[in-house]
Amino acid sequence: MDEHYFSADPAVRFRRQPVHAEVWGRQLSLTSGSGVFAQGRLDVGTAVMFRETEPPSARRYLDLGCGYGVIGLALAVTLPRCTVRAVDVNERAVLLAGENAVALGVSDRFHACTPEQVPPEETYDEIWSNPPIRIGKDALHDLLLAWLPRLAPDGRAVMVVGKNLGADSLQRWLGDRGYPTRRLASAKGFRVLETRRG
Repeated sequence: MDEHYFSADPAVRFRRQPVHAEVWGRQLSLTSGSGVFAQGRLDVGTAVMFRETEPPSARRYLDLGCGYGVIGLALAVTLPRCTVRAVDVNERAVLLAGENAVALGVSDRFHACTPEQVPPEETYDEIWSNPPIRIGKDALHDLLLAWLPRLAPDGRAVMVVGKNLGADSLQRWLGDRGYPTRRLASAKGFRVLETRRG
């Protein structure tokens, strides 16, 4: 069940399930699993993010709340010179993301782990995320305030958030906290937001 995807160790029995996704003109064959967000599919929000953006060109990325790794893996496959740190509290997600990186041949540049395993000095040119809105507003705010300061001075975050899940209020809140945020696109009830380091 999706309600377990933000648990460190979901109670639901672990079953792997294939996912096929077209991302920026490339076909990705991935493995998802029970207890991990968007089991067996590319969720609508992430699909909107890919459809409404062009592949970026930075070198160091963070896939925040990576799930089975589709966002970070798309970056690693599309940008052969980049490195990607993929982070999730869900240990199954970390396992699957790592397995997918091996299957796609990018495990030398894509590193999945839990948040406490990330070196404290590590910074990123860009953060890409379909953030875990359902953890609650306060927890989401804490999450973003923990990771946005790791952006390089001219860095940015690209996030997709459901309009009915508070995308517009999140955009205002980020701006009020010194992270100027604008809407890149709006489709299928989702906003694609770009946040700059203030």
